[in-house]
Amino acid sequence: MNTVASGPASGTASGRSPARPLTACIITLNEEAQIADCLRSLDFCDEIIVVDSHSTDRTREIAASLGARVIERDWPGYRSQKQFAVDAATHDWVLSLDADERLSPELAADIRRLRETPPGREVGYRMPRMTRYFGEWIRHGDWYPDRLLRLFDRRRCKFGGHEVHEKVEADGPLGELPHPILHDSYESLDDQLAKLQRYARLMAESQHARGRRAGLIEVFGNPFWRFFRAYVLRAGFLDGWRGLVIALIEANYVRQKYLRLWILGKLKR
Repeated sequence: MNTVASGPASGTASGRSPARPLTACIITLNEEAQIADCLRSLDFCDEIIVVDSHSTDRTREIAASLGARVIERDWPGYRSQKQFAVDAATHDWVLSLDADERLSPELAADIRRLRETPPGREVGYRMPRMTRYFGEWIRHGDWYPDRLLRLFDRRRCKFGGHEVHEKVEADGPLGELPHPILHDSYESLDDQLAKLQRYARLMAESQHARGRRAGLIEVFGNPFWRFFRAYVLRAGFLDGWRGLVIALIEANYVRQKYLRLWILGKLKR
């Protein structure tokens, strides 16, 4: 695997600080169409770990052929699987991506330069994510800049939140990188609707199990707020018909989530 930290040419012999070692972590399930582009964008990392949940396609074979260390593991949920991948890393600094994401060339260059600088106070770095939707990059609304903490020191950061919509929680100051992760979101409208319906069910069940309840104000009001925020306040209308579709579908996801949570509260008293 290519690395900028393996030989003296990238270390002190050139008068620079040795590059900080870096592990990239990806979780997969049937991602043969996306995984190669994802891994190729990470070819400067010292190690790549792919944790696969028993794919039935060629995901594991493709990942191994591109130099990844592949671990097959039962699916416990997004948060737990991503934290497992981080814990399995050889190095403390990790870069976490989804299989349908890849680094833009500019972001890869940002991270390479950062690795060559002496460590500062930052325990992690956030970066924007830009999503392609029906053939065009979305640059407004809730989908952009969508800053995410993906490069971090695992000694000071860990995955928290819910098993669905997990997030990295940091214990210390964060830096910002200017260039984006590139994200190919959904294969089709049907794929998008099916995934969001599943997420709505999982989120409602998870929140109910944690004691959360919903009222009719949330069932009606929260979807309206999600649409207004994305389409008006965050200028989703500038993305044309795509921005309108995204705002409508995301509002419907919120409606389904809170409607399910409201019904669960009625059924399980």
